[in-house]
Amino acid sequence: MEIDTLGKYRNFLLPLSDCIAIILGYYFASVLITDSFLMNPTSAVTRNELVISIILAIIIFQIVFRITKRYSNIVRYENNQDYIIYILLSIISILIVSVIEELLLNMKNPSIKYNLAVGIIIGIIIIAIRLSIKYILLSEMGDNGTDYSPEKKKKLLIIGGGYSANDIIKTINTTLKGRYEIIGIIDDNKKRRGYSVAGVRIIGNRNDIERICNKYDIDSIFFTIVNIDNKNKKEILEKCSKTGAEIKVLPSLTEIITKENLFNSLRDVEIEDLLGRDPVELDNNNIKSLIQDKVVLVTGGGGSIGEELCRQIMLHDPKQLLMLDIYENSLYDIELELKSKYPNSDIKAIIANIRDEQRMFDLFEEFSPEVVFHAAAHKHVPLMENNPSEAVKNNVFGTYNLVNACDKYKTKRFILISTDKAVNPTNVMGATKRMCEMIIQAKDKESETEYVAVRFGNVLGSNGSVVPLFKKQIQEGGPVTVTHKDITRFFMTIPEAVALVLQSITYAKGGEIFVLNMGEPVKIYDLAKSLIELSGLKLGEDIDIEITGLRPGEKIYEELLMDEENLQKTSHEKIFITEPMNFTMNDIEEKLDSLRVLIDDDITDKTQIKDTLKECVPTYTSPEEFNGEKA
Repeated sequence: MEIDTLGKYRNFLLPLSDCIAIILGYYFASVLITDSFLMNPTSAVTRNELVISIILAIIIFQIVFRITKRYSNIVRYENNQDYIIYILLSIISILIVSVIEELLLNMKNPSIKYNLAVGIIIGIIIIAIRLSIKYILLSEMGDNGTDYSPEKKKKLLIIGGGYSANDIIKTINTTLKGRYEIIGIIDDNKKRRGYSVAGVRIIGNRNDIERICNKYDIDSIFFTIVNIDNKNKKEILEKCSKTGAEIKVLPSLTEIITKENLFNSLRDVEIEDLLGRDPVELDNNNIKSLIQDKVVLVTGGGGSIGEELCRQIMLHDPKQLLMLDIYENSLYDIELELKSKYPNSDIKAIIANIRDEQRMFDLFEEFSPEVVFHAAAHKHVPLMENNPSEAVKNNVFGTYNLVNACDKYKTKRFILISTDKAVNPTNVMGATKRMCEMIIQAKDKESETEYVAVRFGNVLGSNGSVVPLFKKQIQEGGPVTVTHKDITRFFMTIPEAVALVLQSITYAKGGEIFVLNMGEPVKIYDLAKSLIELSGLKLGEDIDIEITGLRPGEKIYEELLMDEENLQKTSHEKIFITEPMNFTMNDIEEKLDSLRVLIDDDITDKTQIKDTLKECVPTYTSPEEFNGEKA
């Protein structure tokens, strides 16, 4: 039976199949059920009465099934709940038939047990017919007619023996018949060892993964555990990554709760799965109180961090969201996204350059932002090494313009998005961001505005992040390039970083630099190796890692705290506060004047600019000195 045929004639074929089920049900009941078992000896059904009962049952069944919209069901999506309903409706229909026979037709009715048995038998036959139709349909649509020979089948290992695995196995055995050969299931529950899920045996625990993959030459691994902590998930996935098999994972329960078919939720393993970071818990009430009904400005609103800031800020009902950026394309994208999601909210996209002091003052006068998140910056280390004057103009003086605008127009709170590269900087980008931290700490001492900074490391998936570069290199066949075999970095996801930024401001009193707990540092070489393995490739055979040497201004590893800073705890385990440094705005103005002279005179000599930056930022040193001391 072709799918198109059933779709075209379903309004005829399904009722017809039910008529056949009714006839067969009465027939089996009359043959299988003896008088002594369910019927009184005096209540035997004659042939004429049987025919009348069948005709009447067909009419009643059609009425009941149409009233309850049974024929509106898509047969291949019916489940156990539907099948129970078929049994109940069959019993109800037969009972209605028996009442009509007795009250209106004066027929001698068999016992209630007989009628219940007939209803159950008819219901079972209806279900059997529908299951047969479902099997035929799913077989035909399974692989679009593709014939998978045993050699082409992928050998599959499933991690987790729960409900998700059960659903995925059923999907593979129906819609993907012939594509996979399921070897077995891995489950750490010792009590389940040797048992089966949907006909597939549990053959080991996490410590058996590599052995089983080698023994059976596993091609694919499906990780189906959704209620697992990140530490255990990371440990299991690391074992899977060593097998060379293709790995797919189910997202968390919150991500798949609306999915009808769990198989469609399977995705490739992301590097986030291997970080082992637990979800961030937030005090949303405190965050909301700082944003709700406020005019909020986000600079760099089209960047990776800026976009996510805008998304999460909108969750707290600001009076107005102002998204500012110099690059129009990405700003236009986030504007479309948010206006589509929040059609009744006041969201404005503003094209402007933070270097333009008068433009900033005009915008503050027009909109009077109460909270400013400053994410706009030049962040690419090697590019800023080659263009130091641009880094100074944008990062230092752009921030200075915004700081002064906030002070003049009485902005309540200013939040600088800083970086771990500002700590003992070895490059222009880090030095300029450290200057920004110094500006806001000094300005806070003399302004009504509360100025704070939030410092964190690398975020996965951001523009210029190493992970997208590695993925692209792997897709192109390699080599994957790493600058130094020992280089390490801190990582967190963009949503996590932004969530902690928002939480940080609830602790702000002014002048603080908040430091986010980035977890354990990650070796970039190991990161590249993991991505290669997760792609089902073997390092040294399918693809290589090439060590290219440290880039200009690059550290072997980053820090989150300077030696002279003392770290204080907050009530949130992932947020800390550094002790404010002791300098004034007069000190900062002198430093800015020395930089301003270079900019005003269009000095492009890189050495001169860097030397001046070193005078302004005492902790700024060369990467050679830093790496030599720390190596």
